[in-house]
Amino acid sequence: MILHRKMVALFALALAGLALTGCGRKAPLDTPFQAATEARKQAIENNDENVPPEPEPPVADKPFFLDPLI
Repeated sequence: MILHRKMVALFALALAGLALTGCGRKAPLDTPFQAATEARKQAIENNDENVPPEPEPPVADKPFFLDPLI
């Protein structure tokens, strides 16, 4: 009886793991600037009333003196 419960629990755990591995999308990550630009384009194309404001381009990355340690 206990073996049966362990097998059911193991099967449920494996099934949950397989279901969670299928979540998400397979693509490179978007930067916040890219995501905001895409959201604005889609809103304009769909003629939405609430168009997000134009995002500001990211500032250039300034090197930090401890960066070589990473």
